[in-house]
Amino acid sequence: QVQLVESGGGLVQAGGSLRLSCAASKSIFSISTMGWYRQAPGKQRELVATITRGGSTKYADSVKGRFTISRDNAKNTVYLQMSSLKPEDTAVYYCNAAFSIGTDWGKGTLVTVSS
Repeated sequence: QVQLVESGGGLVQAGGSLRLSCAASKSIFSISTMGWYRQAPGKQRELVATITRGGSTKYADSVKGRFTISRDNAKNTVYLQMSSLKPEDTAVYYCNAAFSIGTDWGKGTLVTVSS
């Protein structure tokens, strides 16, 4: 298991940018997949982006070309660079670590995009 702490959320105008960080309590080198998910009010949690140990990435169609996920194994941190933000990106963003025996979640960071 690993503890995950997200940061970097806040209020931003449409068209703006934010970078989210997810700091892990221990090495993420061996974690097969790290990811970002989000949950908007009244909606189910959805996948935003994932990155494997080898660096392969996957994105939700709604964020392709606007968001970039990356991981810094030396800093035990995963990032989500978000650009061209839209009001529909407003949500609580959660970091996720996927292991062979289960997953761990952070508590989330709120991103609010004003129009």
